[in-house]
Amino acid sequence: MTAKNPWFSDPQPNSQAHLRLFCFPYAGGGASIFRLWAKELPSEIEVFPVQLPGRERRLRESPFSEISPLLQTLMQVLPHYLDRPFAFFGYSMGALISFELVRQLRRQNLPLPSHLLVSGRRAPQIPYQKPFTHQLSDADFIEDLRQKGGTPEAVLNNPELMQLFMPIMRADLGLNETYSYTTEPPLDCPISVLGSLEDTEVSREQLDAWREHTTGSFSLQMFPGNHFFLINEGRSLLLQAISDKLSSFAK
Repeated sequence: MTAKNPWFSDPQPNSQAHLRLFCFPYAGGGASIFRLWAKELPSEIEVFPVQLPGRERRLRESPFSEISPLLQTLMQVLPHYLDRPFAFFGYSMGALISFELVRQLRRQNLPLPSHLLVSGRRAPQIPYQKPFTHQLSDADFIEDLRQKGGTPEAVLNNPELMQLFMPIMRADLGLNETYSYTTEPPLDCPISVLGSLEDTEVSREQLDAWREHTTGSFSLQMFPGNHFFLINEGRSLLLQAISDKLSSFAK
């Protein structure tokens, strides 16, 4: 099923594909960060970028600041698109959303992904330490974004753009930072963690802790670059790794 839906930005239907890959963005990010993936990944993989409210074409909608209502809303939409084998890829905040979606699918006895790929986020059982980023003053918040390196300087220096952007970022970071983990049995699907060597936000040990969440295979692969290697120097290597991880499921 590939009917147009605001939650999935410009999916490129591919009747020949064997696997549908749902891609969940980082805090403040939109589906456009995955816009070229359909051309860069093998044709056997159908890419479905997830467009969250509050950004890009959904700018007029309010972003979610808590994960539970977001999951409830997604679960009204997502099951209609699980009519073929699928996988999840989530980056940073998107890793958390994709993980909790898998657990929600399992609770409802719905199809589960062939593979869960996560990147740029500590394992969900490891809480964020206060003070939370989303509670910083505007000046400190902007400086924190500058240090993270994922927001163009032209945006950070534009008061009008930041007036639009900051509420989205605060909501996303609030969702991510205030998340409360609840213990459940590990998943059956394989989990692959894709990290970056110069990431000051997440340590290798925090990435490796994802292994607790699967009874299937687990792998941790590290790439050059900082927290935003997804859109910078590690991009091509990341896509090759995703292709390799999914190749056996996409045949």
